[in-house]
Amino acid sequence: MLKKVTIIVAMCLGTFMCLLDETIMNIVLPEIQNSLHTNLAGMTWAINSYTILFAALTIPFGRLAERIGVHKTFIGGLLVFMIGSIVSAEAHTINILIVGRIVQAIGVSAVFPLSMVIGISTLSVARRMIVIAALGMTQGLAGALGPSIGGILSQYLSWRWVFLINIPMVILAVILCLLSLNLKENVSVARVDFVGSLLSIIVLFSLTLALVQGNDWKWNSPLIIGLFVLSIVGLVIFIWYERRIEAPMIPMRLFSHRQYDGAALTILLSTIFFVGVLVVLPTYFVRIQNHTDLAAALLITPASAMIFLFSPVAAVTVEKLGARLTVFIGILSMGIAYILFWNINMGSQWQVSVACAALGFGYGILVGSMQTLAAADFTGDLLAASQPVALVMRLVGFALAAAIFISALNTNASTAKNQSITYAKSEIAALNLSSSQTKTMENKVIDQISQEKASTPEKYKTSTSEINALIDENLKKLPVAIREQARGTVSQQVLTAVKNTDYKINTAITRIGNHTKKNFSDAFIIIYKIATPFIFALLLLVFVFYRKSKTLSDMKG
Repeated sequence: MLKKVTIIVAMCLGTFMCLLDETIMNIVLPEIQNSLHTNLAGMTWAINSYTILFAALTIPFGRLAERIGVHKTFIGGLLVFMIGSIVSAEAHTINILIVGRIVQAIGVSAVFPLSMVIGISTLSVARRMIVIAALGMTQGLAGALGPSIGGILSQYLSWRWVFLINIPMVILAVILCLLSLNLKENVSVARVDFVGSLLSIIVLFSLTLALVQGNDWKWNSPLIIGLFVLSIVGLVIFIWYERRIEAPMIPMRLFSHRQYDGAALTILLSTIFFVGVLVVLPTYFVRIQNHTDLAAALLITPASAMIFLFSPVAAVTVEKLGARLTVFIGILSMGIAYILFWNINMGSQWQVSVACAALGFGYGILVGSMQTLAAADFTGDLLAASQPVALVMRLVGFALAAAIFISALNTNASTAKNQSITYAKSEIAALNLSSSQTKTMENKVIDQISQEKASTPEKYKTSTSEINALIDENLKKLPVAIREQARGTVSQQVLTAVKNTDYKINTAITRIGNHTKKNFSDAFIIIYKIATPFIFALLLLVFVFYRKSKTLSDMKG
């Protein structure tokens, strides 16, 4: 029995690491961006290089493991994941970080699906629900604790510990596996759909690249249009190919079932709107409200905590209320959260917590119930394929959310920056300063605005050397004989003039700072305002599902 417990603990540890690295990076995006001197587009690839490969390789690697040996592949995946974590932690450029995230994704693509396979095979059929529940709670725990862990590590150590923390966990998991797993296992000759995996990578990469670079490369440019066309053509070829091979990455027969189509779409689209908050809000709290990473993490923790609480009971909700009403409640709650985000006082901790809790409640109910409904119509091979494909849909949602929302934020921030610089120049010009003072002040203010920070620029104070220079300049206008006698009077006049000038300059700086803060704050909040109608449009999904009369019990019967 101890051996079985050891195996289950190792599988839970592997699952925890996989999903922790999906959420933990969101909270340290501003710090990584500053440390590596990159932009939001670069950070998008640091997120999506992990998520796209995770989504594309999860199912093929599960099949490949059957040829190599499930236990050996799981341990190998852990070690690859650790190497990727070390590379990411030691990265000093955004490109090296992306390489590290790619290596991590390759490892996690083996670890995550096999943790469920190995865990389930450990216990008898009658007791498998124990493993499923343990792994499910572990997934929820990783999502709930991810932001807080990231905030603590970033504030008290550095963002690099977000990746270094994986090393002791991997070592512990490998030791547990070596003590409990049979490495001389039987292998099969299962076919691996690497062509389907490659096609899915092409589709996701081209779509993500177009969304991320659309603003910089122009949305109507041949390159961006070509990328969108490539993603559509690639998707068509992917579907055509998957329908014609014996062991497809995604069995297209799954999508001949209305309820599964609804579940897959709901998982994909609700994930986009949920993750869209998690990738933008931490940056808002750090850059606009000058919170620490930990404080920002704690502010968004209610969203993850509600998923942890309500996702496990979602199956009961479907059973009691039916799929349509459950989906309606989940989407409505997320929509209300979006309305709150652009109407509440974002400086109020309790108001932000309520909005995040509403978002997490809605998403928790949706993702938990959809995972249940995704399996309700199937048995045998289709039942085994339904859950990995549902996971892929969730991962695709992660990738698209990062691309769409960070791209929107990048565009809005660029606009806010240009507007703020224009306003600052007009305010400075109105002060009628000397050309040298005007140039110095413009350079300082524009430099701070260009860093996309909303804090008020530093107060201006005329230096002692500048004051002395002004006194000497005024004295030179007087006859030599009376200069020394007039020094006191001239000095007092200069000091009074300097004081008035400094006051005018600092008043202008305050106006510039307030205007800049409003521009950048609006750049964040407008995203949720624009997205709100789209999330309420998801209510149409309720009509895809069966009426309440057809509950899970009916389908099982």
